[in-house]
Amino acid sequence: MKKLLLLLLVFCTTIFVASAQNKDVKAINKMLAAQVTEWNKGNIEGYMHGYWEDDSLLFIGSKGPRYGYDVTLKRYKEAYPDTAHMGKLISTITRIQKLSGKYYFVVGKWALQRSVGDVSGSYTLLLKKVKRKWVVIADHSS
Repeated sequence: MKKLLLLLLVFCTTIFVASAQNKDVKAINKMLAAQVTEWNKGNIEGYMHGYWEDDSLLFIGSKGPRYGYDVTLKRYKEAYPDTAHMGKLISTITRIQKLSGKYYFVVGKWALQRSVGDVSGSYTLLLKKVKRKWVVIADHSS
């Protein structure tokens, strides 16, 4: 009887953990999809809602690492001054890996279809749950 109860407890715990992980992955996918939607509207500030509003936010691009939400927002506005440069964003997530209850690692590909010339690359994101919301705390895009 004890073995049956132990087995039932392990089974229920496994289902609970899997359910919580599925909930997290759905929330992360929803946040990243909202970013794409805002980008495609030409709304950089809306796109940035997925980023951690903190001086410790890390963005690594072709010009090396930059720190801070405001610095990252300024960089996006300089690199994409209008909708012609922003184009249409297509983002494909290739991997979402749980690191802990508060952290996920995301790998994907991005592409911009633009009248000024298409560009594409890859990205890695480190996401953290801050105040019950998933946010990007580190972005390495190339």
